Amino acid sequence: MDKKRHIAIFTTASLPWMTGTAVNPLFRAAYLAKDGERKVTLVIPWLSVQQQKLVYPGNNTFSSPQDQESYVRRWLQERITFTSDFVIRFYPAKFAVDKRSILAAGDISEIIPDEDADIAVLEEPEHLTWFHHGKRWKTKFRLVIGIIHTNYLEYVKRENNARLKAFFLKHLNTWVVGIYCHKVIRLSAATQDYPNSIICNVHGVNPKFLVIGKRKIEQQQSENQAFTKGAYYIGKMVWSKGYKELLELLCDHQKELAGLQVDLYGTGEDSNEVQEAANKLKLMIRVHAGRDHADPVFHDYKVFLNPSTTDVVCTTTAEALAMGKIVVCANHPSNDFFKQFPNCRTYDDGNGFVEATLQALTEKPSQLSEAQRHELSWEAATERFLRVSELDQAFVNELSKNPSKEFASTSLNLTKNMENASAYVHYVSSGSEAVRRVFGAIPASLQPDEEQCKELGLAITPHTRGI
Repeated sequence: MDKKRHIAIFTTASLPWMTGTAVNPLFRAAYLAKDGERKVTLVIPWLSVQQQKLVYPGNNTFSSPQDQESYVRRWLQERITFTSDFVIRFYPAKFAVDKRSILAAGDISEIIPDEDADIAVLEEPEHLTWFHHGKRWKTKFRLVIGIIHTNYLEYVKRENNARLKAFFLKHLNTWVVGIYCHKVIRLSAATQDYPNSIICNVHGVNPKFLVIGKRKIEQQQSENQAFTKGAYYIGKMVWSKGYKELLELLCDHQKELAGLQVDLYGTGEDSNEVQEAANKLKLMIRVHAGRDHADPVFHDYKVFLNPSTTDVVCTTTAEALAMGKIVVCANHPSNDFFKQFPNCRTYDDGNGFVEATLQALTEKPSQLSEAQRHELSWEAATERFLRVSELDQAFVNELSKNPSKEFASTSLNLTKNMENASAYVHYVSSGSEAVRRVFGAIPASLQPDEEQCKELGLAITPHTRGI
């Protein structure tokens, strides 16, 4: 009998969309499967071709799930040095244009057969369960681990009726995560707090950034000037990704920063507005289209400026540190993990930003030790994940395996009954099209459509046909 644990990782995005929930779960799957000690399945969304055009950059579209899987695996193999034996499966999904998010259609827990249901990792569990209607995750899987990626409350606070929306979203998130997850991992304290959650950064950096950093160390030792460019920032070009804060800091301190040149790299909905705002400054701010952070154009920059406070753990900050650069970032919970590295400089206000930036431009970056380089790696991130999720320990649901213990504690029994009732309420409400629409679900997403069922080889039911 095969006693390997089976880990199914469900996530909310897929390559070629270069977003955190596409990239990080892919690396997690690869590194969890690396040693062959466990079975790993990565479950990612499948969009119809027309919706792929709305999401995936560079006119990348796929006529079948097999074509997209080949793309994903090829991208991964270009970045790791080992062959990782994990399975990729797709769930039917739709793209919500207003939310710029991919949402599941139907009960995606069914993608994993009941006989293989062991451990589920929900990357963005609130996102995956807001509109979930189907089997209860805690019932189907022996252990359900939620990894909180996104600071949704911070994004909502920038919208109209922010306080009211944040209030309802906070309680909705707490509700669904509580009824569907046994364990909750928050990447940083910047995320919403959840009962009995643990804070731990279980992400690493793409290995090629560590390779770039090592080359820079060698170059610095031989030439004494490895970095010939000044300051830059890279990120999706939307105001909420730090551009607003950065341009305000540069605007308010133009006199102190006279002569400073900053290059901004990104593509997004607010690109034109960012360009216009940059043109109004007396400083030299150049705006460029987005590109891969590992592109050679970035190798010679010495200082990475990142004032964003909406990230949970900023991937580009970790990449910049791995490449040996000095990072100037806000003194914010999202950056707590980075404070252990000597090249991380934090600031509390505008004057602190000016001081940290000017100092960074005149200093030579410290060389990372092997231990520090390891801490940034996916090997270390995987070790942290296994430790905090306790996956290396046998997880036994005593309540389900020993009914006599279930009634040993009145308090425990009451809590379980309340949670079951709460889960039932969510099940009933998520099955109503009217209720789903009120809370922002995509219309007709209770079941996948007939076209997606055919593309994914799923059973076509009367509900699928709209009967």
